[in-house]
Amino acid sequence: MQLEVGSAIRLSLAVGLAAALLGLVPALAAAWALARRQFAGKSLLTALVMAPLVLPPVVTGLLMLRLFGRATSIGHVLEQAGLPVTFSILGAILVAFVVAFPIYVMTIRAAFEAIDPRYEEVSLSLGKPPLETFRRITLPLAFPGIAAGFVLAFARGLGEFGATAIIAGNIEGRTRTIALAVYALLDGPGDDPRLLQLVLASLTLSLASLVGFEALNRWQRRRLEVDV
Repeated sequence: MQLEVGSAIRLSLAVGLAAALLGLVPALAAAWALARRQFAGKSLLTALVMAPLVLPPVVTGLLMLRLFGRATSIGHVLEQAGLPVTFSILGAILVAFVVAFPIYVMTIRAAFEAIDPRYEEVSLSLGKPPLETFRRITLPLAFPGIAAGFVLAFARGLGEFGATAIIAGNIEGRTRTIALAVYALLDGPGDDPRLLQLVLASLTLSLASLVGFEALNRWQRRRLEVDV
């Protein structure tokens, strides 16, 4: 079977990083709204944001296929623009973005909620506009938590399998990430040494991400002087 371990690792890293970058601004906006605002439909927004966390990955993949497939209007427009979603790296990135988004929002929301709102109230009372208050007060205080969300979203995107297989397929050198490569090797005969290499790579990347996440969480608590 033609399968390159290095290619699968590089694709996984690229997909995870791209998904985390793509989700940063939407996750910040959603997390801030859920942490700092009361509005009609907040429960519905929360449910929509969290839905990929509880839906089976194959269902998420199927829903995305119905939205971005080549037979759909959105999929057709994207393909004409040179950005096909199905059976492409873009599809793998979008899937990773969708499945990682709930964790991203939850982590950043917790960081915002840990900040005493009186800091923001003082800034506003001194005549600073809301956007400047957010940029100079809220963001710096929440930065470690935001970074932790980025790391966790990266790790979640790194390991996505079910929805990716439906949207992006399992194409060597194009969409075959670590998870898909492991599945491909499991489907083959005998014990392939590449399987152990991929498993070790996955464990290393996942554990490194979790260690980074925990370190950033501790930094956030220390900055806000919260007892551990």
